[in-house]
Amino acid sequence: MNKLLATLIAGLFATSVYAQTTTAPATTTADTTMSSGQSGTAGTTSTGDAKADKKIVKADEKESKEIAKQDEKINKAANKANEKKAKAQDKAEKKVAKANEKVANADADDKAKASAKAEEKAADANYDAQKTMIKADEKAQKKIVDANADKAKAHAKANEKRAEAVAEAHKDAAK
Repeated sequence: MNKLLATLIAGLFATSVYAQTTTAPATTTADTTMSSGQSGTAGTTSTGDAKADKKIVKADEKESKEIAKQDEKINKAANKANEKKAKAQDKAEKKVAKANEKVANADADDKAKASAKAEEKAADANYDAQKTMIKADEKAQKKIVDANADKAKAHAKANEKRAEAVAEAHKDAAK
C-alpha cells in the first residue's frame, strides 16, 4: 500500500513538474526571450513572418488548453480516489466500532467469544478498506498515465506545428 501511495504521489509530482516546464506562454505578444519554466521553443514566437508567428501562437494556445484539460482530469482522478479511500476507511471504522460495541455489551460469559468475533470483523473490515483503496489508487494511476500521455502528445504536436511554421517562414524568406 505504501509503495502504491508513493507511486501516486511521485506521479502527481512528476505531472506538476512536467506541466510547469512545458506550459506555453499565455500571452500572444511576440517575445523572443524564454521565460523560466518554458520548454525550448515555447518562448520563441517571433520568426519575422506574421503568418508563421500566428501559427506558432495558435499551436502554443492549443497546447496550453490541452495541458490544462489533462491537468484537470488528473486532479479529478486524484480527488475521486481520495474520496473513495476516505469512504472506505470510514466504513471500516464504523464496522470496527460496531463490533467493539457488541463486545462491550456482551455478557461476562460471552465476552471472550464476542471479542474473537470482533477481531475477525475488524480484520475483514480493514482488509476490505485496503482493497478498495488499492483499486481507487490503481484506477487513478491509469487515468493519470493516460492524461500524461495526452499531454506529451499535445506537446509533440505543438512542437511539430512550430517547426512547420518556422520552416515555412524560412522558405518564404529564401524566395
